[in-house]
Amino acid sequence: MDVKKFINNAKKGGKDLWILNFLFGRGIPFNAPHRVKVLEVTDTSIKARFPYIRKNLNHVKGLHACGLAALSEFTAGTTLMSRIDFKQYRLIMSELKMEYFYQGKSDAIAEYSASDEWISTNIITPLETQDSVYVECAVKVHDVQGNHLCTGTSKWQLKRWDKVKTKM
Repeated sequence: MDVKKFINNAKKGGKDLWILNFLFGRGIPFNAPHRVKVLEVTDTSIKARFPYIRKNLNHVKGLHACGLAALSEFTAGTTLMSRIDFKQYRLIMSELKMEYFYQGKSDAIAEYSASDEWISTNIITPLETQDSVYVECAVKVHDVQGNHLCTGTSKWQLKRWDKVKTKM
């Protein structure tokens, strides 16, 4: 399945965005019960929502910290997936750091953007001379009232497939 194709088609919104969310709901097991949903796709960014529903709440009826972390990771990872060539590069998260500021009492919205210049400077050009690179993506998560709930900083390793070594 060509994930990048579905992400690019979702820029049109409507049915194509619905198809992307359906595929993510089925293909990423965490998303289905928690209803993580892509709201918008542009040429350089992804916006996603973590809804304020019972399954996503902690013991004090706020959005669960782990769910907010997953939203941050999902948004950054999906943006990177939409910006690189999977046939050429492997993408894997190596670290996730969270800072929490405000208790979520409504839907949480995360957005991450990676410009052409940032992709070229931090990924494409370094991989011409290095086996792998690490990039950090800081995703600010807000509730629908605009309160800054948290910032999730995910660290991603990107490597050319011909440099990947796995044990059998």
